[in-house]
Amino acid sequence: MNTSELITLFHNNHIELANYVNALPDDQFLYSKNGKWTAGQQLSHVYLCLLPISKALASKEFLIQKFGKIERPLWDYDTVLANYKVALANGGKAPEKFLPEAVQPEAKKELTEELQQILDSIQQQLSGYSEEELDTIVMPHPLLGIMTVREMFYLMAYHAIHHLRQTEQNLPA
Repeated sequence: MNTSELITLFHNNHIELANYVNALPDDQFLYSKNGKWTAGQQLSHVYLCLLPISKALASKEFLIQKFGKIERPLWDYDTVLANYKVALANGGKAPEKFLPEAVQPEAKKELTEELQQILDSIQQQLSGYSEEELDTIVMPHPLLGIMTVREMFYLMAYHAIHHLRQTEQNLPA
């Protein structure tokens, strides 16, 4: 997947989640089954996960200085997803800073606007990375460790759909 395809997948998956959550009536937006996150919390969590990525992408030099470059074979999209699913199956959970607070229906619009702003910012930043930089510059992930920027975006593109599916599954039949 080249940069353009990666940006499109990443953006479209996040917009699909946001559109789905925003279309829910208030009772479903607030619905929680067996203590699972509400639809609003799912969207908030995805937003919270993008904040540090946006900050990190702002400086290639910082990433290289802080984390170096990849020192293992590159993971393709399927490998990233397989590794993520194994991490979740082994009890992997979101760190506290990524846990969403309660989200009320009145906050839908603001949360969606904030998500769109960070998506726009990330798209702009990511388009400034060469194909080689996507495969060599790394950043940390709390469950998967050091990943290339491309691998991180494979994961983040999937992450939005993962939370969309969780939202769909947690709603009343």
